[in-house]
Amino acid sequence: MSEFHVVPAEKHDVLVKAAYEARGYTTAEATVAAEVCQDATRHGIRTHNALKALHLDHLFGSEKGGCVPGAEIEVVNSRFKASEVWNANKKLGQAVAVAAMDRCMEMADEYGVGQVAVDDAFHYLWGGGYVMKAAEKGYIAYTNCTSTLAEVVPFFGKHPTMGTNPHSWGFPTQEANGFPIVIDWATSTVAMGRVQQLKREGKELPPGAAVDKDGKETRDPNEVAALLPFGRHKGYAMCLINELVGGYIGGSLPTQRGREGAKTTTCFYFQCIHPDAWSSGQFAGGVSQQENLKTVIDDVLGHGNEKCLLPGQMEAEFRKRTEASGGLLFSAAEIAEFKELADEVEISGWELENFAPEA
Repeated sequence: MSEFHVVPAEKHDVLVKAAYEARGYTTAEATVAAEVCQDATRHGIRTHNALKALHLDHLFGSEKGGCVPGAEIEVVNSRFKASEVWNANKKLGQAVAVAAMDRCMEMADEYGVGQVAVDDAFHYLWGGGYVMKAAEKGYIAYTNCTSTLAEVVPFFGKHPTMGTNPHSWGFPTQEANGFPIVIDWATSTVAMGRVQQLKREGKELPPGAAVDKDGKETRDPNEVAALLPFGRHKGYAMCLINELVGGYIGGSLPTQRGREGAKTTTCFYFQCIHPDAWSSGQFAGGVSQQENLKTVIDDVLGHGNEKCLLPGQMEAEFRKRTEASGGLLFSAAEIAEFKELADEVEISGWELENFAPEA
């Protein structure tokens, strides 16, 4: 039996928009936020759904001054034709990210590549969603960001001095394999959202994921004080990349982010590449670029590797499952948290019995 219940997408969006508007966000910001959260849920991304988004806003956002409802984006550097630097002025991260990726695509159409670096930003949630949208429109896309808090211990260290610092790539491979390949990962073994999810569900963490207040490894989500980088020194190095990128853009001390005092906001980086900008035209057998991609992917998955998964495949399959259900899929524990939000904004109908189990 499925652990999920089916929530109509419209009902989800009405609640999420109301929750954001109750906190002072504009209708446009609330609408984008609901769309981004719905997209994450549709693809099975339970660590970065609306509950995570509104939880972050409560901890570091509109109430604390870390995110400013209605803020305007300012372009502060457009010296290079295919490059812009923005001051987000603490605007809602999802709205900034959607606008930045759209701008990157516009520049890629004209110059073959486009990039936007963003300073003074607030968490944008699921990076994979932005590169997936760009890939669905035919672009190669990339984003990384620094995180709201320093929650990750460096390799051989004991004190968290870096964020979970995700990297996300999207490739328009739909013709080749039926869905865009999306490579999206936090540089910690798990994201803090996963810790929160496992705590909610009463489950343990995997080994090598987190430490307690004494710096000792723990699998109990209730005891987690900090996270560990994946892949030991390799994950640590990739985590450090984001801190360095943020340092070039304008980001300040990682250990001060999310706290009062010094410059505490995050930095984003977005890039889009038009596939034609990468094409040599010299594909074996005279095939097209997409046909060549298919031969590459088929070779990777051949030779006895037919059961291997491609990055983005699980999300694509969960999207089909969501579409088949006729709504969005949430666990009973998640619906209980949505009801708390609904009670705050005086929206009725969020009792569990109102949502049928997934068939």
